[in-house]
Amino acid sequence: MFTVENLTIETRKGRKLIENLSFALNDGDKMAIIGEEGNGKSTLLKALINPKLIADYCLVSGKINNQNCKIGYLEQKLSPEWDNQTIVDYYLKDTPDGDCDYDRYNDIFKFESILKNMGFDLSHINDNTLIKHLSGGEKVKLQLAKIYSGNYDVIFLDEPTNDLDIETLELLEKFILGTTKPVLYISHDETLLENTANRILHIEQLIKKTQPKFTLKKCTYDEYVEARNRQIDHQTQIAINERRERDKKEEILRQIKQKVENALVAAKKDPSSGRIIAKKMANVKAQERRLETEELTEIPDVEEAIKMIVDSTITLPSQKIVLEVKIPKLMAGDRELASNIELLIRGPQKIAIIGRNGCGKTTLIRKLVPLLKRTPGLRVGYFSQNYSDVLDYSKIALDEMQLSSRDFNAATVLGSLKFTREEMLHKVQDLSEGQKAKLALMKLIIEKNNVLVLDEPTRNLSPLSNPVVRGVLKKYNGAIITVSHDRKFIKEICDETYILSESGLKKNDFLERTEDGKER
Repeated sequence: MFTVENLTIETRKGRKLIENLSFALNDGDKMAIIGEEGNGKSTLLKALINPKLIADYCLVSGKINNQNCKIGYLEQKLSPEWDNQTIVDYYLKDTPDGDCDYDRYNDIFKFESILKNMGFDLSHINDNTLIKHLSGGEKVKLQLAKIYSGNYDVIFLDEPTNDLDIETLELLEKFILGTTKPVLYISHDETLLENTANRILHIEQLIKKTQPKFTLKKCTYDEYVEARNRQIDHQTQIAINERRERDKKEEILRQIKQKVENALVAAKKDPSSGRIIAKKMANVKAQERRLETEELTEIPDVEEAIKMIVDSTITLPSQKIVLEVKIPKLMAGDRELASNIELLIRGPQKIAIIGRNGCGKTTLIRKLVPLLKRTPGLRVGYFSQNYSDVLDYSKIALDEMQLSSRDFNAATVLGSLKFTREEMLHKVQDLSEGQKAKLALMKLIIEKNNVLVLDEPTRNLSPLSNPVVRGVLKKYNGAIITVSHDRKFIKEICDETYILSESGLKKNDFLERTEDGKER
């Protein structure tokens, strides 16, 4: 059993992320950690593995009983210290500078078989490809395969869905559901959460991120969100009604008090009637004191969602040809990824491009961006999964947002994205990946682009921010070309899906195969 008692995590700048958290992980538990970007989810996961991992920026107190647990851990980003290692070295070692455990060779065929089922190109193993030459999705698959083939007591996954293709996402779901070992994981993928979680740990930061709060529930993700929203709405309505009723009572007392005060003035020459009126005044004041001490239902203190508003004046004529392209060969260096690519987009169409990791989706949309920018009448915004391509990391967040448009107050816009004043003054490079994603998306929205090219736009956003982003893009009247593995995002936003393979782009039946965001 993995147990935590009274865990408190505080940054060295004095901000508490977690306070007095206690829980136990048992076999069969699939506990999802949810919360807004920058609330400390990844920091919590690292602290549970080894507090030394966050010692540079956080102080940890409380008890973590993990000494007898062998933990399988998938990092949000594979450490660059592995870059010059081969895949076999990665499998045989626990740490980049550690020794190879050659006893693991007995299970290497199991490791390779898992990779093959994920669509991983096994020639990378035979060719001794260094890890730095693998794509983001291939690195995630590598970590998952190592965990799948290992004999771990507890499994920790930090954003395991990042960069994974849809087929591998479905394999990940089957693994989480099928393993009897406890799984503690962070994910932005609402479909994964809906299909796998049976416990929820919700981390919040209230009062401008000065007060930590956590909620621990044994239920599914759907049940948690529904119950939370219902409870908030119910409690808020009760609190509003009670305050409205108290206001009415206070107004009635004010009017009575005014009449009594007037009567007292008039009764100065009649002591006997004055004494009666004075008793009435004492009674009024007693009622006032009772009202003042009356306990009211608290208005729920919860973390507010981010806010985004799309400009309704952005439009595209329905018959305008946004993109008509034929690409005989899609190349990455001297490697041919696909051939005979054809794509036609008219007006405000919203299309998704899906396909296995490494098939060339990002390469393709990068090739489309300059073609779109040369088309008259189009204002093209590009969201890269490498945020440094579209954000100036040397600038502070406030300045980066201000440069996007002079029509908006940058501080107000960042505030709507849940940035504190302190975070607005952080350099972009020091923001969390989720905060960078929100910054890049908001820039595209306020720049009034009528075509958006989005490469994995939701990959680092919390499941609580994603519905807001989807709501904005649903109302967006321009064209969208997106690469995404987010099944709920594709289903709610896109009109058509195309699958990219070696033989080109073909319309895919993904939208017809889904119902309520889940595979039939």
